[in-house]
Amino acid sequence: MHPTTAKLKARLKLPVIASPLFIISNPELVIAQCKAGIIGSFPSLNARPLSQLDEWLHRLSTELTDADAPYAVNLIVHKSTDRLMQDLDLVVKHKVPVIITSLGAREDVNAAVHSYGGIVLHDVIDNRFAKKAIEKGADGLIAVAAGAGGHAGTQSPFALIQEIREWFDGPLALSGAIATGDAVLAAEAMGADFGYIGSAFIATEEARADQGYKDMIVASGAADIVYSDLFTGVWGNYLRPSVVAAGLDPDNLPKGDVSTMNFGSGGNTDAKAWRDIWGSGQGIGAVKAVLPAAELVARLKREYDAARARLLGGQG
Repeated sequence: MHPTTAKLKARLKLPVIASPLFIISNPELVIAQCKAGIIGSFPSLNARPLSQLDEWLHRLSTELTDADAPYAVNLIVHKSTDRLMQDLDLVVKHKVPVIITSLGAREDVNAAVHSYGGIVLHDVIDNRFAKKAIEKGADGLIAVAAGAGGHAGTQSPFALIQEIREWFDGPLALSGAIATGDAVLAAEAMGADFGYIGSAFIATEEARADQGYKDMIVASGAADIVYSDLFTGVWGNYLRPSVVAAGLDPDNLPKGDVSTMNFGSGGNTDAKAWRDIWGSGQGIGAVKAVLPAAELVARLKREYDAARARLLGGQG
């Protein structure tokens, strides 16, 4: 096992990274995830104003111990993020263990995190972007395959993981419709080190999501997901009923404009992405109820162990 992968897995009860959920992830959810034995995370931009990020990071560093899984902070490094360097300063101040970078790879950001021994994971949608991220100093990758919630790629996870593993042996997480322990084990079987789970955690008690959003996750399945670039200018997966509720036809959405991307502003439509148009991946058919995050992780662990036992039993 790669040393960085081993370092990330050392305190985990399950090889899972909870993805950062824009607006939704908060300290309560992250703490519950980490104490349940998976890497919890949140986007730095969820903490508004900037002073709140300092408060959140202080709380996480105080309440989480070496007995818990490490936590991660997501930095959006796209040029539209006007407070990136201020967020980065706070990340360095609090020595955040894991940083997840999105929408661009920055050598200066990676160097700043490495200055205190932090680990950088960068999310990518294809092999070309994966190579660029590692060339610029990222320690690991998050392969965002077809079916992932939010800003997602279109490639099969089998193809994406296979191509990356031809040249990269470091930490690799797989994102894309993973909502069961069986899927986490499948991700490992195809070459990933971690399952990357987001949408299932929207329907948890700690998540800072509208109750209607949580209920819609529980009531929906893969057929209820719409793939569009209208709402932020970047292609992503969204819940069809939320698109309909915004007065739009999910089967006839106009093309978006990436130049208008501004997280939380709405970008190309009056209906704001994440606030009105709710993101989700295709794996939500496995979500049957709103639960405490610890119960969701416990369910994933039971499924993971059962899947392993089933496969090992078949070898006899």
